[in-house]
Amino acid sequence: MDIVFQWLLLTIAVAVGWFVGRLGGRSRTRTKISDEESVKDRLQFLFTNYSDQAVDNFVQSLAVNKDTVSLHLSIGRHFRNKGETDRAILVHQNLLARPELPPRFSPQVTLELAMDFLNAGLLDRAEALLQQLMGDREYGRKAAQQLIDLYQREREWGKASDVARTLTKNDADPAMYKDLAYLTCELAEQALSQDDRWAAQKFAKQALDYDRSCVRATLILMEILIRQGSYREAGNQGLKVFDQNPDFGPESIDRLMKLEHEHGDIGRLVKKLRKLYEVYPSTSLLLALVESVERVSGRAAAIDLLRQELEIRPSVRALLRLVEMAGYEKGMTTDEGRLVSRIGLLILANRPVYRCVSCGFSGQQLHWLCPSCKQWEAVRPIQGVEAE
Repeated sequence: MDIVFQWLLLTIAVAVGWFVGRLGGRSRTRTKISDEESVKDRLQFLFTNYSDQAVDNFVQSLAVNKDTVSLHLSIGRHFRNKGETDRAILVHQNLLARPELPPRFSPQVTLELAMDFLNAGLLDRAEALLQQLMGDREYGRKAAQQLIDLYQREREWGKASDVARTLTKNDADPAMYKDLAYLTCELAEQALSQDDRWAAQKFAKQALDYDRSCVRATLILMEILIRQGSYREAGNQGLKVFDQNPDFGPESIDRLMKLEHEHGDIGRLVKKLRKLYEVYPSTSLLLALVESVERVSGRAAAIDLLRQELEIRPSVRALLRLVEMAGYEKGMTTDEGRLVSRIGLLILANRPVYRCVSCGFSGQQLHWLCPSCKQWEAVRPIQGVEAE
């Protein structure tokens, strides 16, 4: 009985395919497949219950013309979105193999097939199809963007930056220049890991040419100057981060403090930090300033500064620092002080430090490329009482 029922469904499916083909062949005055979504919904049951062979038979029976191509593509996307990539590939490969496919639809079908291969992890096949589409007027840009994503996934930064440069030749989109800047930073990091400071500096400066606000390039130049022993110039590079994007100030502060501890003039640093804090107040900057004031003017002055700023900008991290400093200043640590410190540390223990402003991904590590939405420079230090 089940076999008879399945054959009956297959017969109905073939009949629907024939009927759709007939619709496409009639005059333009008649209604085209206006209820395409309805047809797709009605066929969904068949696709869900059929074997691969049955689906293959149905797809091959469906006519291919300018009016039915979109139906084929919808079916293919439906399978891909459901995770049935093999079936999506079957649909799109069958469509490309049909000689009656109108030539103007070939690039669109090729792009869909490339997306299928990407989903299936068949990256070599996807790459070949996307490269084939690079010169297409309508789908070339989409193909290039997918190709960049593919190369980023494989950490082939040189290839990704080459493709990104081709897009910037005909398009002044600032977002693409930012992507290109960060791809070039990846090349700089690779060179720096091999201690090729000349190449790293060249790439970092190229990145800044693409995007003057590229914080990562500035931090790379800072690291290069430190390795070269140019400590004052390195400090000046670190200060530029606040003008580029103050959200990343904490990343620069950590480096500046280490640099000044080892090679700098602490009195000069206090003046710089005070000016920065007036313009770009943050918890990390305040704690750095308090540490510097303590070294120059003593703990009492640092405690006074910390108390004043906590009244204006409450912060758990700054409060814990105040409890710690006040306890040591009195020569003891009270039970209450220890309890406050313990609770504060528990509050902060598992809190994310960074969050993507685009998709909301959060964590305790800075990712220049968001692991979730794949956008550059979207993951930033979190602001608020429990963070910056």
